[in-house]
Amino acid sequence: MLAGASGPRLGAQPGPIEVFIPALIFAIVLELSVDYEVFLVSRIHEEWMRTKDPSRSLREGLASTGKVVTAAAAIMMFVFGAFVLSPARMLQQFGLGLAVAILLDAVVICCLIVPAVMHMLGKRAWWLPAALARKLPKVSIERPEHS
Repeated sequence: MLAGASGPRLGAQPGPIEVFIPALIFAIVLELSVDYEVFLVSRIHEEWMRTKDPSRSLREGLASTGKVVTAAAAIMMFVFGAFVLSPARMLQQFGLGLAVAILLDAVVICCLIVPAVMHMLGKRAWWLPAALARKLPKVSIERPEHS
């Protein structure tokens, strides 16, 4: 092929970033991030309510949800990464941005930062003012255990 000849290209095309892409990526990744975090922290909270041991609850919660979060993030990364193969530059930008953002969220935030902060806080991670605790409803997915 001659130098400068245009042919089919694989990968991102050079050019400006579409104006709406960062806002759209932020909105989608924020929603996905909240899903991951609720899934992780609710499992840790279940263990905390059962054992009242912050280290053990963190360890058990992360061990039981880490594989699911990592697998879901990997699937979404590959799906969004496939958008890079599109001929439309807008889809390439969108796919690359989402794939990178999901990787950073699942690995750095969900598996590193949140557990580290919760470990540093210990029992204080679950502190709730008494007045607020009285006003919040007691919600449970499973039936309460009867002794």
